[in-house]
Amino acid sequence: MLDNHQKNIATFIHLSTFCRFFIPFGNFIGPIVLWVANKEKSEFIDTHGKQVINFQLSVFLYAIILGTLTIPFFIFKIFNGLDFIDFHEFHDFHINLGDPSPLLYIGGGLGVLAVIGFIIELALIVVASLKARDGQIYKYPFTINFLK
Repeated sequence: MLDNHQKNIATFIHLSTFCRFFIPFGNFIGPIVLWVANKEKSEFIDTHGKQVINFQLSVFLYAIILGTLTIPFFIFKIFNGLDFIDFHEFHDFHINLGDPSPLLYIGGGLGVLAVIGFIIELALIVVASLKARDGQIYKYPFTINFLK
């Protein structure tokens, strides 16, 4: 039977991912510290700790993939008029904001997708925290199980 202490620890493991707003990589450090310190106390806490860490690692991996896809579109747009062989023509380099290219639209669309993903991530963390508070196991969607 779960007591309130176990539910609270599991809830705080989920909520500790918000440490990222104060500490670099706090979304990994906070949950790992709480999970490692308390995983022996209960299978419930151990399961929630693994879920949080797997979710944060998955989100990090997805962000790297999305960033890798997005950045080249902006770089190609910025250096579109630059001739890399003839460096004497640097005075002709300019960025034309009046003529957006399809590359900029694709990169911007991927950026919007990243913002939507961030908002969904925050909502899923809150839902998981509420489930942990109620004593239920929550499995994050689209999570790669690194820790089993």
